[in-house]
Amino acid sequence: MTSGTIGGDAYQRIIALIKNGIYQPGDRLREEELGEKLGLSRTPIRESLRKLEADGIVEHRPRSGAAIRQLSHGEVVELYEMRAVLERTAAEMAARHGTEAEFDALADLNEAIANERANPAQAAAINQNFHRGLYLSCRNRFLLESARALNNSLLLLGPTTFTDADRIDLVVNQHQDIIDALRQRDTSAAGRAAEIHLGTSLRTRLGAMSS
Repeated sequence: MTSGTIGGDAYQRIIALIKNGIYQPGDRLREEELGEKLGLSRTPIRESLRKLEADGIVEHRPRSGAAIRQLSHGEVVELYEMRAVLERTAAEMAARHGTEAEFDALADLNEAIANERANPAQAAAINQNFHRGLYLSCRNRFLLESARALNNSLLLLGPTTFTDADRIDLVVNQHQDIIDALRQRDTSAAGRAAEIHLGTSLRTRLGAMSS
């Protein structure tokens, strides 16, 4: 295995630790601790931390070292505003270009989210797949790339808000509104349902930040 391959593997595994909530925004990332956890030497860990810093996921703090960056209130609002624009457009395009098979897949994912009420982390992971599926069904590679560019920032939102079963029920119901509009090929309703969903998510996220 080349050093480049090792470094890339370390990078992806650190990303996975953040996605799974093992490390959260504000947490320090110590090279020695990461090396022990991942079974790697400090060299690929150090290279990965530099790449994470370049990607805006990690920041270097004087006297304390690398830490996962925390988004401010304003940054969270800006992130969700951008997500709402992209997702509304994706839903509108999906209503025009998506296939029934893709809508069926979205429905299956939505049902899977509902079935994971007792496992918030798994429900959140499936939710990410649902939104990825919506973007894929819009048939626009440039919109898809724009959505992917937000992925790093989404890592910085912190713990999932799916710890409340009522929250999962609301998400599932709003997803169903999107799916229904897609099946009806109603572009306006699909876009509106997606925008409402992101607005609800923003309010929930801001509430979690202030609690």
